Amino acid sequence: MNPISIRDGHDDDREWAARLMASSDPWLTLGRGYADCLAACRYPLDDLLVAETNADRCGFVLVRPRGVAGSPYIVSIAVAPAFRSQGVGRVMIDDVVRRWTPRARYLFLCVSSFNARAQTMYLREGFVQVGDLPDLCVDGASEMLMCRRLAPGA
Repeated sequence: MNPISIRDGHDDDREWAARLMASSDPWLTLGRGYADCLAACRYPLDDLLVAETNADRCGFVLVRPRGVAGSPYIVSIAVAPAFRSQGVGRVMIDDVVRRWTPRARYLFLCVSSFNARAQTMYLREGFVQVGDLPDLCVDGASEMLMCRRLAPGA
């Protein structure tokens, strides 16, 4: 795969990201349709970052700059099906970490208990589980609050 670059998202990227979310897990399991995903992608407090390779969009990450106790929070992250398992998620997380270090002490995210593949990636990328929110989005599943230490004293 060619190099992956990360850029700030634009309005048309928000619609693309919403379509990707609405057609992928965990959003399918969580019952989030296109309208819900588009509203999430258009939320004015979130920054949209888009991953590209060869000018093709291959993934996105939504970051809320002051999401958890004043620290950045990854609201959503997704990789297009044709680009999965090729390191796109890792590159996006690395970019978020680079952007926020040393301005923030921690980076947070939630991952669904049924999303084992994402959990594995987040653990590999240095996140640790710090909380469990049972039945938050759907009955019978938890949202696991995870964080990664960024800077010793931001």
